[in-house]
Amino acid sequence: MIVQPSLRGVMLNEDAIEKGTTSMSGSASEPGALPAAEPFDISGTKDRLAAGTGGYEVVHRSPGLEIGVYVLVSPEADRQSPHDDDEVYIVIEGSGVLEIEGENVELRQGHAVFVPAGAEHRFVGYEQLSVLVILEKWRR
Repeated sequence: MIVQPSLRGVMLNEDAIEKGTTSMSGSASEPGALPAAEPFDISGTKDRLAAGTGGYEVVHRSPGLEIGVYVLVSPEADRQSPHDDDEVYIVIEGSGVLEIEGENVELRQGHAVFVPAGAEHRFVGYEQLSVLVILEKWRR
C-alpha cells in the first residue's frame, strides 16, 4: 500500500493530542496508537504559504513532537516570542540571520540550528525564508 502525503497540514484537536490518538484524519483507531507512517507535504505547504504573506502551519503533531513549516516573506517581520519547548529550524529555502539571545547565526538552505526553550530569538535579514520547525513538546 502506498500512502500519499496530505495536501494540507494535519489539524488535530487538543483532546486527540492529549490522548495520543492522532492519525492523518485526526481520528483514532485505538487509544494511544499512532500510525506507523504519516507522510506530509512539506514542499506543498511551503509553496502555499509563500504564495501569500507567509506564516506557520503545523504538518504533524503527536505526543512529544510538533513539526511545522514557517515561511517569512519580506517586509513582514518575524514576531515570534520565546517558546516553552526546545526547537530545531532547518532551512529548506532562502537565507537569513537568526538572532538568538544577542548572537547572530547566518543561515542558508541546508543549514539547521537548535534553539533552547525560553531563548529570545527571531529571524532577520531575509527576503523570503522557509524553514522546517521541529519542536520537542514536553509532557507537562
